[in-house]
Amino acid sequence: MNFINDLKLQYKTGGIVQKLIFWNVGVFILSLVFFYQFAERYFDYPSWLALDSEVTIFIKNPWTLFTYMFLHSGFLHLLFNMMVLHFSGRLFATYFTGRQLFGLFILGGIFSGMVYLLSYFLLGMFSHLVGASGAIMAVLIATATYSPNMMLRFPLIGNVKLWHFAAVILILDLIQLPMQNTGGHIAHLGGAIFGYLYIKLLQQGTDLSKGISKLQDVVENWSKPKTKHNFKKVHRNTNPTKSTFSNTEKDMHQKKIDAILDKISQSGYDSLTKEEKQYLFKAGK
Repeated sequence: MNFINDLKLQYKTGGIVQKLIFWNVGVFILSLVFFYQFAERYFDYPSWLALDSEVTIFIKNPWTLFTYMFLHSGFLHLLFNMMVLHFSGRLFATYFTGRQLFGLFILGGIFSGMVYLLSYFLLGMFSHLVGASGAIMAVLIATATYSPNMMLRFPLIGNVKLWHFAAVILILDLIQLPMQNTGGHIAHLGGAIFGYLYIKLLQQGTDLSKGISKLQDVVENWSKPKTKHNFKKVHRNTNPTKSTFSNTEKDMHQKKIDAILDKISQSGYDSLTKEEKQYLFKAGK
């Protein structure tokens, strides 16, 4: 039960990157139950969830431009994507808001899916696409476009500029285009194009992610209990001593919460003591 409470607390206190990871992992677990063929060891996603390059199938299921980016073909596919999402998302959050990251992720995924559909139509090829890598590539390239000289430190390699790292990823995608997973690499390049365009437009005063803010509110509110708004009779407290004491308690309570949240932002959730986790969980209720 403590494990479940810890997960709930991490979801509530975590940023949008952590929430996106939670959503992807949650969908993967559901996919194991409903779509994994254990005998053949592969996922058999239906055409109303995966993004199919067949035009007639896509026209019947246009929402797959959104759903495909939360599906993965296997555990390693999910693990690698979530590691890169965590890495690139934290870099992006250095300069921009969580709402902008969410908007970029969703729009980047949709754009990369459209590039995949157009490319396969022109090439006369047929397949289906799943995975968040196109959306994640948009986040990575957007950050590299905005701050190309950001220094990254890798074990055994040393310091590397962000644009060098991003360039290597893009070159690998280009090299592997004719070899295998052509649709996936096309989607990566589509996401990269969108990430670059997003920053260039943002620098000119156009934030493409604004329209996605309402969607983020809807998704996040799914996990929040609905509150009832009933009319109640309110009595004014005429005792100033009790009022002062109540305000003092509230101030101390808020200061303690702020201190815990500051500790999370500096050292991570795992740095909290058991008492701090319980206190924050009770406060979240």
